[in-house]
Amino acid sequence: MLSKTQPDSEDVVAEEEEPSTTLQEESKETIEETEEEADEGQPSVEEEVPARKAEKEEEEAEEEEEKEEIEVVEERICTIPFRKVWATPMGKRTPRASRVLRAFVKRHMKAENVEISNEVNEELWARGIRKPPRQITVRLVKDKEGRVIVYPATTA
Repeated sequence: MLSKTQPDSEDVVAEEEEPSTTLQEESKETIEETEEEADEGQPSVEEEVPARKAEKEEEEAEEEEEKEEIEVVEERICTIPFRKVWATPMGKRTPRASRVLRAFVKRHMKAENVEISNEVNEELWARGIRKPPRQITVRLVKDKEGRVIVYPATTA
């Protein structure tokens, strides 16, 4: 006969399972707590995005200041004709247009160092290698070092 003081074998198994589940729950809680502590030290993704935007804006402002620091000695607006460019083979027209542009600037601004801005280059290449523009209006800026930078002419 079974006495009431001795537990059944099923009760023993049930008692053993209960403490093990509590240990698992405790370990999950400690893991969650450590993750929260780690996250507290680092800013969230939402906080990082505005910080990165602010950094990029500062860099852009610095670049603009560098461009503005150019001491302008001479500035002209010229329309450069590309009629000779169209006499060349179709696959070589836009590269020749950039060479003609550079030669025109050297001749009219009396400078050896000529830099073509990205905007002007994109305007030349807008329709590809076969069809450069017939003419282009640009703003030529010469600094104290003798360097000439070619910008697109703005109608303002």
